Amino acid sequence: IDISIPPEAIDSFSEYLSSNDDKIKYDVVMNDIGAVIDRQKLLHKLLPSTFNADDFAYDKYHTLEDIHAWIDKMVQTYPTLASTFTVGQSYEKRDMKGLKISSSKLATKRDGTPVNQKKAVWWDGGIHAREWISPATNIFIAHTLLSNYSKDPTITHLVDQFDYYILPVFNVDGYAYTCRKKYFFLFTDRLWRKTRSKTIIPLCFGADPNRNWDYKWCEGGASRDPCSDTYCGGKPFSEIETVQVSKFIGAHNDTIVHYINFHSYSQLWMTPWGYTTKKPDQFKLQDDGSAAAVDALGAVFGTQYVHGNIGATIYVASGNTVDWTSGTANVTFSYAVELRDTGEYGFLLPEDQIIPTGQETLAGELALLKYIEGHVYA
Repeated sequence: IDISIPPEAIDSFSEYLSSNDDKIKYDVVMNDIGAVIDRQKLLHKLLPSTFNADDFAYDKYHTLEDIHAWIDKMVQTYPTLASTFTVGQSYEKRDMKGLKISSSKLATKRDGTPVNQKKAVWWDGGIHAREWISPATNIFIAHTLLSNYSKDPTITHLVDQFDYYILPVFNVDGYAYTCRKKYFFLFTDRLWRKTRSKTIIPLCFGADPNRNWDYKWCEGGASRDPCSDTYCGGKPFSEIETVQVSKFIGAHNDTIVHYINFHSYSQLWMTPWGYTTKKPDQFKLQDDGSAAAVDALGAVFGTQYVHGNIGATIYVASGNTVDWTSGTANVTFSYAVELRDTGEYGFLLPEDQIIPTGQETLAGELALLKYIEGHVYA
C-alpha cells in the first residue's frame, strides 16, 4: 500500500506503525511529494526539449490543448495515413479527440492473399487523470508509427494490417484538472484520478471511469462512496465519457480485435478478468500475447514487467474497462497495461523517462500485434 502523509502527521504516523502490535514495516519512497510535483512545471517548460519533431516535444508532458493540436498536426503532416475522430464530449463539454492511423493497403493472410475486412486496434490513455505517462506513451507510439511507416518494414507491415484508433486522453476533464494551475508553481490537484461530474455529495466530484462499465459493475474493488477514488458512479455508465467510448467501440466491434487501456504505475501487462481472481476460458490465448509483449519490452532496456490477469496480478477491480471490452464487446485481445515505474516516482514519473517508456512499450506492442495478426488473419 502506498500512502501520502502530510508533513505535520509524519512523526505520529511512524510512531503508530512502530507501536502497532504487528510493528508494521515501512519504507519512505518519496520524502517530499510536493517538491516532485513542483519540478513538473507543465506550463513553464524552462528546459529545451531533447527529442523534438514536428514542433512537438515528445519528451515533455503537455496540456490537453497541446495534445489536441498535435493530433491536428499529425493529420496535416501525414494526410495519407492520419485522420482525426471525436468520440464525443465530456461532462465539461471538452472534445474527446482521437487520432486514426490507416493505410490504403489491404490486409493480407499469411499466404499473402488479401482479406475483405481489415481488423482494427484501439489504444487509450489517461482514463485516470494523474497517470500522465499513459497519454505521453500513446503519443510517442502513434508518432513513431506515422514517421517510420516508410522506413521500418515491421511498422509498414503492421500499419497495413490494422487500422488504429488512438485516444490519447480518455478522461479529458480530469486530465485538464491535474494540469490546471492554482498558484504559479502549484497544480490544483496533480494526483486527481476521477472524472469531474457532480455527485450527490457536495465537494465530492467524479467517478472512477475504470469502475463505471456495465460488466460486473460495482462488485469487488469498487466503492459506492462518492468521495472514494474508486467510486463506481451512481449506476453503470453514469459517466458520459465511458458511455461515449462504449458506443464507439460497440459500433466498431465487427473490426476491433485488440484493446489496450494504458495506465501507470506498476509495470504490469494484464488481461481479464478484473472483477475476480479467476481466469476466463481464453486466458492462455490472451496471456501468451502478454508474454510476447513483456519479453520484447524487456529486451530494450531490461525493464521487468509481470503479466497475468488483472484480479490476480494487481487487485480485484470490478466494472473495469477491459472486462467490458472482453466480456461484452467480444474484443478477445483486451489488455490493461501499467507503465513505469514500480513506485520510486509513481504517478509523478519524471519527463526523462517518457522516451524510454515509449520506446520499450512500442517494442512490446509490436510483438503483441504480430502475435494477434497470426490469430486474426490465419
